[in-house]
Amino acid sequence: MTRLFIPREQWRGNTLFVTGDDVHYLTRVLRLGPGDTLTVLDGEGRAFSAVIRTAESGKVCLNLVGEIKQETEPSLRVTLFQAIPKGDKMDLVVQKAAELGVARIVPVVTERVVVRLDAARRAKRWERWRKISVEAARQCGRTVVPAVEPVHSFADALDLLGPFQMGIMPWEGEEAVSLRECLSTERPSAVSIFIGPEGGFSLSEVAAARQRGIITVSLGSRILRTETAGIIAPALVMFAFGEIG
Repeated sequence: MTRLFIPREQWRGNTLFVTGDDVHYLTRVLRLGPGDTLTVLDGEGRAFSAVIRTAESGKVCLNLVGEIKQETEPSLRVTLFQAIPKGDKMDLVVQKAAELGVARIVPVVTERVVVRLDAARRAKRWERWRKISVEAARQCGRTVVPAVEPVHSFADALDLLGPFQMGIMPWEGEEAVSLRECLSTERPSAVSIFIGPEGGFSLSEVAAARQRGIITVSLGSRILRTETAGIIAPALVMFAFGEIG
């Protein structure tokens, strides 16, 4: 069945209003109209069956039929702190992180990030990444849309690390601790993963992370591209704690 995320501000009791690009998606792409049914998700974990009541130019009105119980969200909350890579690689990281079940994605500017974004470009990229997150969550059957935070500095990103959670930083300079060893522990309630840019983390950033209790780990003998590490590290964490595979 067709799935659609509709923000709570577009709900009026049991009546929902679809606007913007979603109207084109429902009426032009899927060619749905009055009487057709679909699954509506509020982006916060709840899903409902709904029927199209009216479909007019620029607006579709839905009526809720009933709640649908779906268990698609991981119980482990994973946050991905991704140093912004060059080009459109961040689009791929956001998409795949959402598919894997990551709860939150934080774009980070570190010392060696090449991309330089002014306020206008940051806002534009942020809006794009949020849309990618919504679409990826819809297509892979999630009931929660992963939050995509605004761009943070590395120092501000460290301040987002919550207490009593595991922090992991894959780093090419780590020789003693592997990711496998790090994850062979008691299951945490949450995991934060810090991925560096093309040039890697600086020594001062590694030191600052370690001071916050973040564990530097090796991903193996081969150095991965930043966008590859940003996908494989959350996947390995999810696998290790039984969320996928």
